[in-house]
Amino acid sequence: MKKLADRGVRAAYEALGDEFDLARRSIAARVRAGITQAEVAERVDTTQSVVARLESGAQMPSANPILTFAKATRSRPIIKLLAVSLPRGRME
Repeated sequence: MKKLADRGVRAAYEALGDEFDLARRSIAARVRAGITQAEVAERVDTTQSVVARLESGAQMPSANPILTFAKATRSRPIIKLLAVSLPRGRME
């Protein structure tokens, strides 16, 4: 993608990597369950726009919406904390 060649755009994209990963996995779970955003919303007593925001990756939801979404899509959430390589002595 041409836009990712721009350092600023790439940095912003990488900073939201976890949010985008969750969004991709949420969409995959819904598609695998064979249901629409509206159907997820109905199952969890919310609106389709709330589901769309979760799937957009624009922000990281708290654990409760993730657990509720997982139940609605007949999925099991697995949270992993993976090591990342950072320069020695630096914490983020």
